[in-house]
Amino acid sequence: MDAGQPLRWSRRAGGLLLAAILLLSDGVACAAPVGGTAHDDPLAFGGGSAPVPSMPPVGGRDGMVVSAQTLASQVGARILQQGGNAVDAAVAVGYALAVVYPAAGNIGGGGFMTLRTPDGHAIFLDFREHAPAAATATMFQDASGNVIAGLSTKGWKAVGIPGTVAGLELARQRWGHLSRRQVMAPAIALARDGFVLTDGDVELISHGNDDFRRDPVARRFFLRPDGSGLQAGDRLVQRELAQVLERISRQGTRGFYEGRTATEIVEASRRGGGLLTRADLSGYRPRLLPTLTCDYRGYHIDTAPPPSGGGVALCEMLNILSGYDMHRLGLYTAPAVAREVEAMRHAYADRQDLGDPAFVANPVAHLLDVEYARQIRAAIPTDHAVASTTIRPGVPTPEGQETTHYSVIDRDGMAVAVTYTLNGWFGAGMVAGRTGVFMNDEMDDFSTRPGTPNMFGIVGSKANEIAPGKTPLSSMTPTVISRDGKPVMVIGSPGGSRIPTIVLSVVLGVIDYGLDIQHAVDLPRIHEQWQPEAVQVEQGALTPGVIDTLRREGYSFQSYPHWGVAEGILVGGPRLNAPAGDARYYGGADRRHSTSAAVGE
Repeated sequence: MDAGQPLRWSRRAGGLLLAAILLLSDGVACAAPVGGTAHDDPLAFGGGSAPVPSMPPVGGRDGMVVSAQTLASQVGARILQQGGNAVDAAVAVGYALAVVYPAAGNIGGGGFMTLRTPDGHAIFLDFREHAPAAATATMFQDASGNVIAGLSTKGWKAVGIPGTVAGLELARQRWGHLSRRQVMAPAIALARDGFVLTDGDVELISHGNDDFRRDPVARRFFLRPDGSGLQAGDRLVQRELAQVLERISRQGTRGFYEGRTATEIVEASRRGGGLLTRADLSGYRPRLLPTLTCDYRGYHIDTAPPPSGGGVALCEMLNILSGYDMHRLGLYTAPAVAREVEAMRHAYADRQDLGDPAFVANPVAHLLDVEYARQIRAAIPTDHAVASTTIRPGVPTPEGQETTHYSVIDRDGMAVAVTYTLNGWFGAGMVAGRTGVFMNDEMDDFSTRPGTPNMFGIVGSKANEIAPGKTPLSSMTPTVISRDGKPVMVIGSPGGSRIPTIVLSVVLGVIDYGLDIQHAVDLPRIHEQWQPEAVQVEQGALTPGVIDTLRREGYSFQSYPHWGVAEGILVGGPRLNAPAGDARYYGGADRRHSTSAAVGE
């Protein structure tokens, strides 16, 4: 459902936004309207019309918060103003998004945090959901071994043990400065007193209207009395969610994983035929892992290790592309796109055999070996597409979204990237009893049957099959980039299987093409994930001439309106090596969603 995300940016003359980006970037070759080589006049790109103005990034002197919801970004900035650090702000934003961005913000789901401390120490916090103790590898199959449609995405069997509350509290205890009550107070107030919906809020919430009509609990809060959807100007009040947040504020993780809240969740699961038990909830523990690291053109990248395949895919793609002069090839020219696509194709073929490191041995060292990347480059032709059927995981050959991300940095340079999720919009589509908490449908991120694609089209493998206590493989890629021991960029995005290629697009835009962080976030996107074989393109990403050139080389394309909501921060200037001016931090909020906002401190 990536392609169904709300869009609030200009679509005039498909591609004009990219034309504006190209006009305002310094010294970057432009995508060509014909032939697939750089063109001198970017105005020709948009069919001769004037380009759409591109907004500059937002500046901040002492901190920056970028999220998919303005109120949540403001909450984070306020915590920084009150003396909190980036972790305090990140925890506050996480709870606020559970209130003001209920389709994906959550305490009924889980996620990942990549954290870089001011002294340069990087940590990865995995608070992803776990499979319940009663889960089995065949729980979504019928007696003949066929996958039962919808069983892993809707209803209580789709629900994994939520990890958000445990993860946020662990982060606050280890690295935060403020009390739990201080960082949670804004979210509690927003839930108790309500907030007035904007058009963007309504557009997002409307994705769940059908589910709300089937769930009498959700219906009370998220539909009007006559059963119609909420409208802009309505005030959304979530008193039961406020009560749960207050319990967490007073009692910590016990306020969620034990007591009244846990009872409500388990009883609702039992009534709905789910698997969650009190022992599942009380036994949940997040884990701290080393970040996955790689280097690209002198920049050091800390990103998500397994149980995410996203960081592996990102670093493998960067390793492959490091052998090409992408700047010289030019932004979105046919040669540059072909190389990106082939890097994507190989990385996504490789990531399918990854899984929870507590259960499987992941070949990460091999996949991220620069010699392996060199072998892949040597096998990639420059004049025709590689057939996905010729690629096998881990072997160089000769030839799948409704999540949310936010980025935070404070005056001391502590950087936090958080991606967390319910999986589909509003998760499994129901509220847990009298809690106001939407529950995840993360069991779909396991291989419901090896060889069968999930809701994002990712083909599953035995390494990611369901097992009790196991964490499903994810594409989430919260990333912090540094150079010479100092933070440079904080970036991540929702988008299901497309997350690593969204992050790749922003990284290439900033490092290879010299764009400022807002322009890099705005870039129209391309994506290829090995299977299905077609290259997915956002409308306006490529010119007809580039597409014609690539089609002659054997590439096929599938067009989508838009996808992902990247939220990024650049340190030191609006673009690399640019004067900082009055600000130290620059935020780029993804205008594909009208409620996204960068708020500086």
